Amino acid sequence: MATHRGRVDLRTHVDSGELFDRGRALRANIPIQAHDHPAESDTRPAVLDFVAASNANRLEHLIPLRIGRMIASPFAFFRGAAGLMAADLAGSPTTGLTARLCGDAHAANFGLYGTPDGQIVMDINDFDETMDGPWEWDLKRLAASLVLAGREGGVSESGCVEAAEDSVKSYRRTMRGLAEIGFLRSWNALPDESVLEKAKADELLDDFAKAAQKARRNTSAKVAAKWTEHLEDHETGIRSRRFVEDPPILTAVDPAVSDAIVDGLERYADTLRESRRNLIARYSVADVAFRIVGTGSVGLRSYVALLLGNDDEVLVLQLKQAQPSALAPYLPEPTGRHEGKRIVHGARLVQTETDILLGWTTVDDRPYIVRQFRNLKGDIDPTALERDHLDDYGRLAGALLARAHARSLDPRLLAGYFEDDSDLDEVIGRHAVRYADRTEADHETLVAAVRAGRVPADEN
Repeated sequence: MATHRGRVDLRTHVDSGELFDRGRALRANIPIQAHDHPAESDTRPAVLDFVAASNANRLEHLIPLRIGRMIASPFAFFRGAAGLMAADLAGSPTTGLTARLCGDAHAANFGLYGTPDGQIVMDINDFDETMDGPWEWDLKRLAASLVLAGREGGVSESGCVEAAEDSVKSYRRTMRGLAEIGFLRSWNALPDESVLEKAKADELLDDFAKAAQKARRNTSAKVAAKWTEHLEDHETGIRSRRFVEDPPILTAVDPAVSDAIVDGLERYADTLRESRRNLIARYSVADVAFRIVGTGSVGLRSYVALLLGNDDEVLVLQLKQAQPSALAPYLPEPTGRHEGKRIVHGARLVQTETDILLGWTTVDDRPYIVRQFRNLKGDIDPTALERDHLDDYGRLAGALLARAHARSLDPRLLAGYFEDDSDLDEVIGRHAVRYADRTEADHETLVAAVRAGRVPADEN
């Protein structure tokens, strides 16, 4: 099968051997050692200039909170600096093979969530920066993040390096395995608990089980029980609910904003599949609130909507402002696209199973994504893992990243490029250490600016 002019070509068969050969041939131009390049580019922006630019179009009063979260540790800084690493990777050697990138494939952006039938799986769970780009960028970001996460958790330097190298090894081996099985089988490979054995991540069995147990308790009903209160109109007897403020994390919005959000949700319904439009149409919005989320996302507009369903049923949806990808200045991209649609399409392509209520909308001329809030979601904190567990986490994340890339990049090409090679693990491992060192220096630059009073920060 091949594609041309946007159409699917079902007449032309491409032999697997030919694709493996194409992959092998790439090593003549981009040998494995070419990936052992400097951590920073000559054209990278100054750290404080980058931070200032990344704060553009954010709510001014929340920027100090974002800075406060970024200075918490080098790993926290890294989480808010996907664009800075993209600037450093721009111009670095690549094979020319393009995948649909997560765009911010750091170790904390792999999480647990529930499939429509209630099964708990683990996969990439953040697509704010998703774009088509070099597969190497995601893999190098993952490896560097493991070094930073391990250092924050007190893992020895050799343990951090081992986790980074093993993430690359697992990526290679998983890609090779996917290249050797049927298309349907590889496409539908579910990243459930069995992936731990396949990725040789047995040390994480207990961590996965605890996170899965927590994920099963994360429901809209739990959110509503914690953050809402019941209301009753004594004249009509009609009962409803509303959010209870918890400043600065959860705050009320004025009626005009609430009305705009509800209008946006009604338009969002058109981005869902037909049957799911019928599903969402059975709910009604009871309340809307503003909620601060994440590290890199702090300062963007983010709302939660409380919807009432059948009897006491509740549904909590999140509307999160969608910015252009931090990778966009360094990669070719279509013009005039809806940024929320970009994120949703990236998730639908990459994830094995996506939130059935994932969609996009526009509110006050700003693009948003819409999804269920916290429903059946959990995580394994990579900064809290001991050496053996961090190493296994690296293998797990590497396998999940390979499976994600194989949705858009034929694994047979990369399998050919990787054939009979294990040097890539150490090559990218060395780059990961250098980039972790670079990030620690960048973090210190921001910390020094905060301490000197040049950059305001709210560290509460």
